[in-house]
Amino acid sequence: MMTGAPTPPPATRPRRSRPRTVLPLAVAAWLVLEIWLLTVVADAAGGFTVFLLLIAGIVLGSVVIKRAGRRAFRNLNEALQRGTAPSSGGGSGLTMLGGLLLILPGPISDAAGLLLLVPPVQRALGRYAERAVDRKLRHAAPGGLGDAFQQARMYHPGGKVVQGEVVRDEPGDAPREQRPHLNR
Repeated sequence: MMTGAPTPPPATRPRRSRPRTVLPLAVAAWLVLEIWLLTVVADAAGGFTVFLLLIAGIVLGSVVIKRAGRRAFRNLNEALQRGTAPSSGGGSGLTMLGGLLLILPGPISDAAGLLLLVPPVQRALGRYAERAVDRKLRHAAPGGLGDAFQQARMYHPGGKVVQGEVVRDEPGDAPREQRPHLNR
């Protein structure tokens, strides 16, 4: 006995894209390689050394993320005080990604995280990412995220939203009727 909606035949299902097919396999291979390399390092240097390396990676990654976040917040505050747009040359996003990779256990992620902390690598990756995003946005079909922001501006052109509370002034001896709460 079947319950629920029947699954469509395989011919009508959309094909999975190559990244959606390969990405789970790549992540699994990366995890297996990280664990294998940790065991190789533990055999060569000892388990306590690997433990200290993992703790050092967590501490260093946390410090990097904290400093990059403070720098980004400080740049944002300074830009808002000046009334200008924040500068994009900080590299805070790649620095935070490098710190996150340092926090993840494993020698490959640590090497990638340390590589992301090198300023020339950050500039090169930043330029590459900017060109890639720019190219994708130029070739994007209408009805994407940019159009959603444009529509939001069309419906509220320069209008202000005033937050407030409605207070009804009713006499104290009038019978109070129960009203449903509007906060749902």
